[in-house]
Amino acid sequence: MFRSSPFGWTAQYLVGFFFNYGVYLPFWALWLSHLGVSPADIGLLLGLGFGVRCMANLVLTPRIHKVEHLIPALRGFGFAALLSCIGYIYCGGSLWALVAMTVIYNMMVGPIVPLSDALANYYAKEGHLDYGRTRLWGSIAFIAGSTVVGVLAKAYSPAVIPWVALAGLMAALLLSMRQPQVVPVSDADSHSQPRPALLHLMRDPKVLRFLTIIALLQGSHAAYYSFSTIYWKGAGYSEDVIGYLWSFSVVAEVAVFALSQRLFAGWSVMAMFRLAAVGVLVRWGMTASMIELPILVAVQALHGVTFAAAHLATIRYIQQADNSKMVALQALYNALPMGAFMALMTALSGWLFELWGGDIFWLMAVMGIPALFMKIERAPQAVAEVNR
Repeated sequence: MFRSSPFGWTAQYLVGFFFNYGVYLPFWALWLSHLGVSPADIGLLLGLGFGVRCMANLVLTPRIHKVEHLIPALRGFGFAALLSCIGYIYCGGSLWALVAMTVIYNMMVGPIVPLSDALANYYAKEGHLDYGRTRLWGSIAFIAGSTVVGVLAKAYSPAVIPWVALAGLMAALLLSMRQPQVVPVSDADSHSQPRPALLHLMRDPKVLRFLTIIALLQGSHAAYYSFSTIYWKGAGYSEDVIGYLWSFSVVAEVAVFALSQRLFAGWSVMAMFRLAAVGVLVRWGMTASMIELPILVAVQALHGVTFAAAHLATIRYIQQADNSKMVALQALYNALPMGAFMALMTALSGWLFELWGGDIFWLMAVMGIPALFMKIERAPQAVAEVNR
């Protein structure tokens, strides 16, 4: 019982972490609003969180470039995230205390996503698991987290939100204490290789186009992640209904992950990105213009296109790269499109949501247009320069 298969270890860690993320992403703004924080300050706090994740993935994540370090690192970051979540609970409504905990929490949580993806990619390349079917367990846990917290917040109050998030991190930490039956080991010739230089990769036009497309597609979710809960609550929907809407979006995501091999077997990375771009145009245009519940359900089903298809295309692109660049590319993916650009768009969304309300989603829809017409090439294969 104290050992686990590569699939079991990775999937169980993802279950605990994404249960926490299923609470944080849709309901943290509601908890902050319950504490009396204004929408503009909520946008700044959430944007700061994305910015800190950017820095964590530029500074901390690339230092863990050997696969044998992935599991100890995931345990360590999980424990630190748990402690910082406890700090969130006891910091009260002080804006400066919330700023401090936002920095600490996101610094610890930021590297978990790329490192867990790197671990899953390693095991997938070795034939121990299927990436899509492993990653879907994180999505299932996200559904559980957003559903449970929605029901509890309605039954009690939004004050329960960080406590539910804490439960997910506790589960991730406890499950990660098990030892995988197959321990990741680097190739013999990789031990003498220093970590790839992120600046060198960022000077590659192919990598820049890749990151720009992801920034547009995933950045279009900024207003949704930060303000859809407040927007729908203002339209008259209760916390449990909002939780169900969030959960349904991830049901669509799970379905796409589960069927990824069958759905996209003959698709190129660029074709998958273009599908996601069309989804962005349709999804956020409908979100901006209609708030009827059946429409919202249909809109949430498009999460399988706007997020899952784009994420799978990203992972496929990274898997095509040289092994020595996989963690570096995942660090850039989480640092820039999912970190810095998401931080910018989240902060901007907070300001514009106060001015425009639901019309902010029209801006999100427009972001799909350039992504629809951009092109990318195969991931870089040449040996990168190294950090000194």
